[in-house]
Amino acid sequence: MKKYLALIGIILTLMACKEEPKTITGPETVIDTVEEVDPLPSWNDGKTKKAIMDYVEDVTNSNSASFIPVANRISTFDNDGNLWGEQPAYFQLFFAMDRVKALAPEHPEWKDQQPYKAVLEDDMKALTESGMKGIVEIIMATHAGVTTDEFETIVKEWVKSAKHPTKNVGFNEMVYQPMLELLDYLRANDFKTYIVSGGGVDFMRAIVTEVYGIPSEQILGSRVKTEYDYNNGSPIIKRLPGLEYNDDKEGKPLNIQKIIGKKPVFASGNSDGDLQMLQWTDSNTYKSFQLYLHHTDAEREWAYDRESHIGKLDKGLDEAIEKGWTVIDMKNDWKVIYPFELK
Repeated sequence: MKKYLALIGIILTLMACKEEPKTITGPETVIDTVEEVDPLPSWNDGKTKKAIMDYVEDVTNSNSASFIPVANRISTFDNDGNLWGEQPAYFQLFFAMDRVKALAPEHPEWKDQQPYKAVLEDDMKALTESGMKGIVEIIMATHAGVTTDEFETIVKEWVKSAKHPTKNVGFNEMVYQPMLELLDYLRANDFKTYIVSGGGVDFMRAIVTEVYGIPSEQILGSRVKTEYDYNNGSPIIKRLPGLEYNDDKEGKPLNIQKIIGKKPVFASGNSDGDLQMLQWTDSNTYKSFQLYLHHTDAEREWAYDRESHIGKLDKGLDEAIEKGWTVIDMKNDWKVIYPFELK
């Protein structure tokens, strides 16, 4: 017992001697010198970062005239080119091309039939010449004919080994570190974060749910046609070769209204395909924030806008300048682009 009492005495003595945090004291104030943690460490200090943080601090301050109740703090983000890369082609197209090659033994006719022939021969010029019609045909042929569960498994297996053609890292590593921090920052301030993208909703759900920390029910995207089959007591949902909904341009606010049921107060995108979503957010009676990502870094990523074959930012850029929306200058506003740059 004496041994235990002695040990307790030593512990109490050490606790009493523990140095308290240093403070600066004055006649009426005590100021703690502990520094605040930067919620956006991959963003350079400047007007863009300040605008984001000023907005969040204002609308979450219950004493502010711009205060937004938690239930109405809805934020929506485009995915391709905004949360992860989209060059030299949409990542879902790379998946579709790999599926063409995997399915080719079952379709010997593809070796002489465009646009499949172009994919099998890695002829990107011929594939490009097939236009959107050819790309849609490839996607329909490779995304249908399976159940929703089977499709999810296929996508998850693909992303384990597939590599980006120029960066040589997994496609799920091509996410933007500063945007991951922004998503976390908004959620820490009770914003609900949604993805609203032209990409396939089931393709995104299979990959990005864990990467972004956004549950699958908060991911909105384009949808193929589906049908329910009782399947002799083992119900399945089949994916069919046809587009049910295109979640792009005006389709974005329509889908937001149908599925979320509330107008966003914060919206982020990178192309003209996101313009209607930002306009819809701008019309909110609550104080809103519109954020465009401008790809200006040809060295670390890509530089493109008005003339790009994908992710074209033309009318949106003009409207952002006219209305005073916030535009991210990737080259100057971001310290790093990808999470793997932090290693």
